[in-house]
Amino acid sequence: MSQAPASLSIWARNISPSPTLAVDAKAKALAAAGEDVCGFAAGEPDFDTPEHIKAACAAALAGGKTKYAPTPGIEPLRAAIAEKYLADYGLKVAPSQVIVSPGGKFSCYLTILAICSPGDEVVIPAPYWVSYPEMVKLAGAVPRFVLADDRTGFRLTPAMLEAAITPKTKLLILNSPSNPTGAVYSRAELEALIAVALRHNLYVLSDEIYEHLLYDGVAFSSPATFSAEAAARTIIVSGFSKTYAMTGWRLGTTVAPAPIAKAVAELQSQTSSNATTFAQYGALAALKEKEKTAAALATMLTAFDRRRKFLHAELNKIPGITCQLAQGAFYLFPNISSFGLKSEDFCTRLLDEQKVAAVHGSAFGAEGYLRLSYATSDTIIAKGVERLAKFCAGLKK
Repeated sequence: MSQAPASLSIWARNISPSPTLAVDAKAKALAAAGEDVCGFAAGEPDFDTPEHIKAACAAALAGGKTKYAPTPGIEPLRAAIAEKYLADYGLKVAPSQVIVSPGGKFSCYLTILAICSPGDEVVIPAPYWVSYPEMVKLAGAVPRFVLADDRTGFRLTPAMLEAAITPKTKLLILNSPSNPTGAVYSRAELEALIAVALRHNLYVLSDEIYEHLLYDGVAFSSPATFSAEAAARTIIVSGFSKTYAMTGWRLGTTVAPAPIAKAVAELQSQTSSNATTFAQYGALAALKEKEKTAAALATMLTAFDRRRKFLHAELNKIPGITCQLAQGAFYLFPNISSFGLKSEDFCTRLLDEQKVAAVHGSAFGAEGYLRLSYATSDTIIAKGVERLAKFCAGLKK
């Protein structure tokens, strides 16, 4: 006998399933049924994990690395992550400030749980990654959205942040490069936002999962590097999924001030225990075998950049669509508001009528847009954008 919904917890009743995963699942089901689907929904590189990373994991398995690992992660990996932040950004952190978790999503959630109590407010710039609001709600906190649309380049301004802060505000979430827009904050823009956050004694969750996926010579900046005061209030979340094509490995990282790192580790000890032991040795190889990793990343970035430019140009050729050129990640976020359809209806019809899978902007808190991932093949992109143009032409008649 199935349970009545009212018998479920408030967490289960109020959670919303991931729209991106739902669209991707529907597209895959159609493809399995024989349909020719062009999938732009999944934020997942179409490249395989580099061979040296897989080999290190296989060697760990063969060597018996199949038991529990320390809750915060294996010591060599935590040390390598600390070394990476020093080498890349001049940020000095101890290995004890590094926590390895089963996925960047879980790293975000544990960070929110460590900082937020019921009733606390969290400022989330929109468009936002679909999981932020749900994580905040699962912590009993309250998401406060601030829309930063294409008029501001999808970037929050200090004035917009200041207006959103209340006495209950505890945390600001920043994601640069951004999912879903590909927008990247400049150092000056971030410094201005962090100044506001520090003035109001906020913590900042800086989601840097796309930190290495940058184009056109754009530089990456982490708020934790700005000052000692900023470092004391910034929690960096990142991981291996996007940069190293390791989405299925489920390895996220948190770099935090010591008290928060300790809290995150304690929360993890009572939930997942630890990230998969042998997978961590693959991640260690990604950081230690730098030349091989750099070559694999360069190959992916070359392809992503080519696809980014092609898709951007083709989208802007479609009457009724305008699209800004992303500077990072592997998404474009075109404006489709001129067609007069709700973005969810637009995407539903696009999949049904043209077999093109995209995610509606309302899933990211931004009605009138859709997200297209170019982490897919050139062939699919070319075919998919042609179908999108045909679909839009039909709407204009």
